Amino acid sequence: MVTLVAVVAGTLIALGFYRARAVALENVQQQMVAFSDRLTYRLAAISNDTSTLVGMIGSVPNSFLSPPRERLDNKVAALREALLRSRHIDGIYVGYPDGSFFHTVSLADSAWRQVLKAPAQAALAIRIIDRSKGNPLSSVIFIDIGGKQMSEVPSQPTGYDPRTRPWYFTALQQRGMVATGPYQMATTGALGMTISQIHRGNPAVVVGADVVLTTITDFLKEELLTPGSMAFIANERGQPIVHSNPVMMRNILSALENRDADATPDNSGLSAKLASFSGNEDRPMRITLRGRDYLILATKIDNAILFKGNRIFIAAPYDELMAPANRMAAQGLAIAGLVVLLGIGGALLLASMISSSLHRLKSGADQLQEFDFQTPIVVPSSITEISSLSQAMNRARDAIFTFALFVPREIVRKGMESGSFSSRTAARQQVTAIFTDIYDFTTISERYPPEEVVTMLSVYFDVLNQAVSAHKGTIIQFLGDSIFAMWNAPGTDDDHAENACLSALAMQTALAEFNDGQRLNGLPEFQTRVGIHTGVAVVGNVGAADRLQYTAMGDTINVASRLEGMNKTYGTSILASAEVKARCSDRILFRLIGLGQAKGRHIEIELFEVTGVRSL
Repeated sequence: MVTLVAVVAGTLIALGFYRARAVALENVQQQMVAFSDRLTYRLAAISNDTSTLVGMIGSVPNSFLSPPRERLDNKVAALREALLRSRHIDGIYVGYPDGSFFHTVSLADSAWRQVLKAPAQAALAIRIIDRSKGNPLSSVIFIDIGGKQMSEVPSQPTGYDPRTRPWYFTALQQRGMVATGPYQMATTGALGMTISQIHRGNPAVVVGADVVLTTITDFLKEELLTPGSMAFIANERGQPIVHSNPVMMRNILSALENRDADATPDNSGLSAKLASFSGNEDRPMRITLRGRDYLILATKIDNAILFKGNRIFIAAPYDELMAPANRMAAQGLAIAGLVVLLGIGGALLLASMISSSLHRLKSGADQLQEFDFQTPIVVPSSITEISSLSQAMNRARDAIFTFALFVPREIVRKGMESGSFSSRTAARQQVTAIFTDIYDFTTISERYPPEEVVTMLSVYFDVLNQAVSAHKGTIIQFLGDSIFAMWNAPGTDDDHAENACLSALAMQTALAEFNDGQRLNGLPEFQTRVGIHTGVAVVGNVGAADRLQYTAMGDTINVASRLEGMNKTYGTSILASAEVKARCSDRILFRLIGLGQAKGRHIEIELFEVTGVRSL
């Protein structure tokens, strides 16, 4: 009982533990996918917001087709609300084919305010590069939150030419909305990208907007699943370009500042190894890097112009992800262990309560083992199950006593059911008998060891027994390599001749499969001959008082035995008498052999070969 409790409880605890870990892992995977989805959505939202503004300016004829200083109020009116509302847009600008430049900057960033020395009340700064007088001159106009001009910084020479910038010439080449970067912004030092496109009113004019990626880097840091996790965006070359780790981010910005496009800030580190991973983009996968297991999710960016074609990588140490689940599992194991101990204690207590009764029952079982059928098994107990078991053992004693008188077992069972085994008596009864024999079995026995012969015979007898039992017959005796089977005794069977023939045919079919196995194993095939006869025989119990045998005797039985032997003379497998044919020719197919002389008989027997079953 203790072992059973321990095994069952242990199995349930193990299943619960692994199920809890599987659920925890599934939850973690869903969190990683949700993290990736939120980042993708944020990139798409920023891209769409910025692209919409750039597209609006560049899609219809407006004031931006005029030189930078013309229609200034209209330009400010068009951009002011968008810049004040979209905190991720650093500035919006227009580049002209003559090198002129118009740039509206949001002064929400303190870096811009400091560099431009903006007045306290200024909300926007307009940077203008004018080439109308030959040399390019740069001036700055400050605008308050209401859109009114506050002051202007005098013009100064500048070497900036928008036509040399990637956002300008890339838009000209691709003739559509393009994203360039990321790069470190020269003024603020922040990480940014540019979305630009040509103006439909003048394909030589390019409209662009700078996007500050600070919200993306902050998002990556805030959404990390565990302290050892990381998240980054890698370009097509597998180089991290936006990273959740501040140190890595500084390295990336340093590489961008040095304008080393091929610089990999962590070329030999974990980020680079993760970026080379080409896994499933729909579900996290478990991999081993630097001797530590990680759960990693790689998602390609397709729905945002920013970082389009790049991949988002989210990686977390497996042990950190599973730490909460492991702690909960350990607590569950402790509680389950306590419950198991209590269960074992209860089992031991229950066992001690019934042990004395079980010992008495064991003594009764020992009596049965010694075939002591005289002493009743009496085990008084207040436990209902013990009393029921005592009664069952007394019934078993009676059954075993009866069984000890008769063999084989199936004859005992059927005899008990029919009530024909009460004494040494016999009676005349119409029966059908079958005898079988294996052709040339003596030679087989000489060629093979006795142990192997016994093994083959055991399997062979199983085949015959199944065929006999399946058709309501009973094997009365096993006689060396032969069997004696009978129908209509001890149980009643009105179709006993037909069932005997069906059983003989079933034997032939089953033995064909048996012989296939014999050939495959390099063993001899068994060719079985069968004799069938129907008639009156004396059927009953014969033997000593303490050892009875149920059998049948008489000419009917002898004729069936002789028919089996006559198969050798006529080259047949199943021979039956005219009496058999007369009882079942409407169901069984027979082939007339003719009259034959059985050994020991003066009267010839009309012989028929059983060939099959008649189609209905």
